[in-house]
This record gives sequence, C-alpha cells and structure tokens, in this order.
Amino acid sequence: MRPSIDPARLPSVFDIDIDTVDLPTDGFGALGVPAKLVKALSQQGIHAPFEIQTATLPDALAGRDVLGRGQTGSGKTLAFGLALLSRLAEGKPARPHHPRALVMVPTRELAMQVADALRPLARTVGLYLGTAVGGVPYDRQITGLQRGLDVIIATPGRLGDLIERGACSLEEVEVSVLDEADQMADMGFLPEVTQLLSRVPEQAQHLLFSATLDNDVDALVARFMSDPVTHSTAPSAASVSTMEHMLLLIPPQEKLKIAAAITNRAGSTIMFVRTQLAVDRLVGQLRELGVRAGGLHGGKTQAVRTRTLAEFREGRVRVLVATDVAARGIHVDGVSLVLHFDPPKDAKDYLHRAGRTARAGESGAVATLVLPKQRRETVTMLEKAGVQAPAQHRVRLSDPKLTELTGAREPSGVPVVDEPPKPRKMEKRRPGKRRTLSR
Repeated sequence: MRPSIDPARLPSVFDIDIDTVDLPTDGFGALGVPAKLVKALSQQGIHAPFEIQTATLPDALAGRDVLGRGQTGSGKTLAFGLALLSRLAEGKPARPHHPRALVMVPTRELAMQVADALRPLARTVGLYLGTAVGGVPYDRQITGLQRGLDVIIATPGRLGDLIERGACSLEEVEVSVLDEADQMADMGFLPEVTQLLSRVPEQAQHLLFSATLDNDVDALVARFMSDPVTHSTAPSAASVSTMEHMLLLIPPQEKLKIAAAITNRAGSTIMFVRTQLAVDRLVGQLRELGVRAGGLHGGKTQAVRTRTLAEFREGRVRVLVATDVAARGIHVDGVSLVLHFDPPKDAKDYLHRAGRTARAGESGAVATLVLPKQRRETVTMLEKAGVQAPAQHRVRLSDPKLTELTGAREPSGVPVVDEPPKPRKMEKRRPGKRRTLSR
C-alpha cells in the first residue's frame, strides 16, 4: 500500500510565509486545504464546505484512495479538485506531454465545466490545466500538452486518441479521478476507461466520484483502487425535500402547446426528450410559437454546444431542450424547472434529469408530461426512483391549474428570429501604405 501523506504537514509544503498569512482554523482550512486555496475560494464567495467535501477531503488529502457518492450538485468537483491541486502544488512542474493528474469525465460539457471550476484555483498555486475532448481541433490540445499541463481533464475517446498520436503519456500521473463513473458504465466507456487507467502508475492515488456506485463500477474499484475509503452523503433516490415532483396527465393532441406554455414561464427550464431528432424538431416548433429555445445533443459541434450553454447560463435563452446523454453534463445554477417532454425510460435517467434543478440545497420542480397510455409505467418508474405517491394532476391547455402548478403562460405566437451578426468595422487604410496580412 502506498505511504499516506500526513494532513498535519500539508500547510508547510506550499511555501507559505506563516508570518504574513493567517492559517485557517475552520471551514476548508480545518480539513487540511492549503491557505492559498482557501483564500482563492473565499474570493469566490465559497467559505463553508459542502457535506461531500467535508467527508472526503481529509482522506483524499492524506493520500488515500476515495470512493465518493453524492447527489448531483452536491459539490463533488471541489471535493476531488481541491485534493488533487493540493497534492500537485508541492511537486515539480509537469514535463511536456506528461500530465501529473488526470480527470476523466463522460461528456464534453462536464469536462468544460470542471475546467472552468478548477482553473482559477489551479492558477493560484501555479498549476496549468487543460482539456482533451472531442469536437475540438487536435492541434490546440496537443500544443497545450507540449507546453506542459499539470492537470488534464478528458473524455476517454479523445484521451485515447492523443495517446495513440504520441501527444500524451500517463506514465507520470500522480492522481487520477473518475467523475460520474456510473454514467461511463451506462454509456459503455468502461473498456476504454480500464485501458487508460492501466497506463497510470500503480502507486498513483485514485479518486472515484459519482451519484451512484453500482453496475460495473465495482470492477474498476477492485482492479485499480488500494484499500479505498467510501463516503456516501446522499441516497440515490430523488431528494423530495428540495424537489417538487408532479405528473401532468394531458391529452395527446395538446402536448406541444402545453409544453410551449410551460416553457414560456418566467425562469430557466430544461426540457428533456429521448432523441436528437426530437430536440431539433421541438426547438424549431417552440421558436415558431414565440418561445426562445436552444437545443443540446451529441450530434451538434462543440462550438454550437458551448454557445448554446453560454446563452442559457446568461439568460438569453430561457429554455434548453436536451437528450439524456446531455443530462449529466449540464451544470447550470438557477434552473427552477425540469420538464420531461418524454418520460425517461428508467428510474436512473429520471434522477439524472431531475438533478439539473434543486442543486446544492436550492428548491426546484420536476414535471413529467404523461399521456394516458404512459400513466401506469411512469408512476412505477417514479416509485423506483424514490418518489412515493407522486402528485398527479389532470390538466388541459385552458386549465388555470396548469399556470398555478408550473407558471405556464401563453406564448406570443410571434416566431423567434435571431439577430444577424453585427458587421465588422473595416480598418481605415492610410494613403500610401499597403496593408499586409499576418500569417
């Protein structure tokens, strides 16, 4: 078994001048997080750790392998991020093409959001962080690895491609993290994940975080983790204390108009459908009715997906229509309603979809549109998800109860038209000078 790191020694190995810096004695500091990182968190308004962070950080900082299970939005990113940044900050910079820490995630969106959360903290302790995901040109990622990345956040497919090209080696990885491991199993990524982890040194520390620890995740634990400690901070069932769950029993012929009225509500809404084709079709239909909606699924380019998510976060688009594949990768604060246009196929999908609202203790609602023939199976599915006796409401488009339950409002009926891009200002040329183009 690898030697553990004494948490009591951690603050002294970060070159902190104890005469000028007050070492924290509570919050993250009491867990062993270095003062520089505690200060960076404080500047972001993050002062008190969440439950999953309090539970896992002491063991992770001590160098132990950790299994962490917590609800979506419970703070898993900082739980593993602070642990790996604390460890790397005491070592030498990464050599070209040899990252010192690996974070594997199932989707491009999740990779980008983990990077956004950790990059400011990494900069605080002098570490460089980059991503390796599909849908993005290889050259930019290869250039980053050439310069020396301390932390690489990657999806399994693109990471494997970079290794095959000789652009990345995992031989010097000190900490590996699997985030949303159960979704990787659901999506069939475990063979790739297993192959990649076999390239990581045996003495490396392994951290595995997920909403559930089931399916084939046990095989990864048995093969790669050494005497892991498990911390579970939330049941896998839906949190009925912070979510309101409702089934809306509707007539089939009114489904689209009811969905449009609900999504025209005040506040941010994520609506889930089962197929990519349904996403594109529904976005077009909503926009024709006057609802400004954006679509997200795996068939769109990374540039489009990034732009759509940015517009949703900034409130320029109030409705995001997405597939189940995107459910785990959407981490946006302030989503007050999740609407299932198509009921999910099983309880796990329901939980992952529902987890887009009521994040980090906030409240939120989850509504499912149910046709008559879907009622029995949908009720059974919700009970398996831990939602006992869900509220059922029979509503029609003209029913005031629909507005009372969801905030539905009749759309304007004026099609949404995107503003054309503003023309670029042409640079005035000086007489007698020729304009040259830079390469």
